[in-house]
Amino acid sequence: MRIEQLGDGTPEIAVVAAIHGDEPCGVRGVERLLAESPAVERPVKFVVANEAALERDVRYVDEDLNRAFPGDPEADTHERRLADALAREVRDCTTLSLHSTQSYAEPFALVDTIDEVARSVCPYLPVSVVVETEAESDGRLIEYPHVVEAECGLQHSEQAADNAVELIRGFLTATGALADDAEPVAGDDLCEVDVFRLGSPVPKTEGDDYEIFAENFERVTEGEAFAAADGDELVASEPFYPVLMSAYGYENVFGYRAERVGVLDG
Repeated sequence: MRIEQLGDGTPEIAVVAAIHGDEPCGVRGVERLLAESPAVERPVKFVVANEAALERDVRYVDEDLNRAFPGDPEADTHERRLADALAREVRDCTTLSLHSTQSYAEPFALVDTIDEVARSVCPYLPVSVVVETEAESDGRLIEYPHVVEAECGLQHSEQAADNAVELIRGFLTATGALADDAEPVAGDDLCEVDVFRLGSPVPKTEGDDYEIFAENFERVTEGEAFAAADGDELVASEPFYPVLMSAYGYENVFGYRAERVGVLDG
């Protein structure tokens, strides 16, 4: 785990990258921002979490770090030990955790629940969607208070790295860290953000060839075919909004069902 800091003092703001080693966009975003060395009004901690997995370009070494919290310093697995160390590093911080996905090119935010931090941070981010995960957060960093997770875009894409920089800038603006003369965030005005609440996963039936017909965050109607396994279509038994849905992003599920529950406008 590598830790860098901007500003003097004890940070109460943190940015975490490389929870998953095959999602390098966050690291690239952090390194680009650090190279610019912007003036900050509040100290900020930057954490590159799973360096071992990052070096190998794999999601994890022993187990998924984002399912291993709160961790255990005496655990047998690399990620469970790392989870304990990372949780202690961000325990007293408002934190942005950067990820990427195989399902959606545009950035969006995830929170455990819509609370004061979500309301104060998410409208400043360059996102149009925030997903409330609630019960689906077991073992993830997002369970901790004051944590906002951001999906930067498609895994290993240049655009995801570009988005990561803007997400960090938006987060630092929201938390009062960027100095007044810092370069403005793209779209500095507060954004209106649609809120979705995550529901049950959509399981994959056994097969070799998978297809997705639905678009993430666009309503699937009752009776509509939204995916297929080996040519056999899956049809919605009731309306839902797809979230993180992709053909091969997950081994056992296509993604998640969600409902649209409101709007954040700051």
